Amino acid sequence: MALVHRDTPYPHWEFASDSGDLLRVVPERGGLVTGWRCKGKELIYLDLERFLDPAQSVRGGIPILFPICGGLPDNTLPLPQGNFPLGQHGFARQLPWQLTALEDGQGIALELKDSETTLTSYPFSFLLRLELRLVPGALEIDTSVLNRSQEAMPFSFGLHPYFNLSNLKSPRFEGLPERCLNHLSMAEADTTEQMARLDDGIDLLVRPTGDVRLLDPEAGLALDLQLSAPFNLVVLWTEPPRPMVCLEPWTGPRQALISGDDKLEIAPSETCRLHTRYAVSAC
Repeated sequence: MALVHRDTPYPHWEFASDSGDLLRVVPERGGLVTGWRCKGKELIYLDLERFLDPAQSVRGGIPILFPICGGLPDNTLPLPQGNFPLGQHGFARQLPWQLTALEDGQGIALELKDSETTLTSYPFSFLLRLELRLVPGALEIDTSVLNRSQEAMPFSFGLHPYFNLSNLKSPRFEGLPERCLNHLSMAEADTTEQMARLDDGIDLLVRPTGDVRLLDPEAGLALDLQLSAPFNLVVLWTEPPRPMVCLEPWTGPRQALISGDDKLEIAPSETCRLHTRYAVSAC
């Protein structure tokens, strides 16, 4: 198992396991994982044409959301230190990351730390580290957030993975609660009714009590998002006609740093650790 640089179909780093599973990552583009192959299937959706145009926002891969998930009123983060400009989903997905192979030989590590750029939007010193491991039939993601500041550091964290679908009509989901927050109207809604609208476009936040399963019968594939607190909120998003769905673990809802709803806060010199796992099986 080795980390190898590839030039096609775009410059990226590739990590492959002995079983043939692999990850593709472009660290200079927000630490973006652009591909995950498991059991011979490419699970990650990537709009390659859009990705190759740096002027356009990415549609695909696994964008990293930090230090907020979603957006803020007027793109402004109010803190005791003042008001700070902070755009949708934060800055982590837009900055270059450092990439290394894990010492255990099972995957890769991505790291992002504060800089002059981040301090203008978020006045804290931090070290954000993701460890992505290829284990049999699954991708494990361990995240640590170290507060290197002299004061408590509030944050939210999320992943925004795009998964391939056979189509937008046949997939089913298990483990979703009865009610959800419809981000399109910012109102509570019936989850089943909303999920019937995948091919119209959905943007939902749910608070499941256990794991969430995506079943794509035409592909013969089941994908389990295995959650653990406090990384246990889920956002589901589609953008028709793209044959994909985002199945996203978040620590807190939109505007958590303002409302206090599931806001995380780390004391100086302390670390918050988060874990999630995507497991693949037949259905």
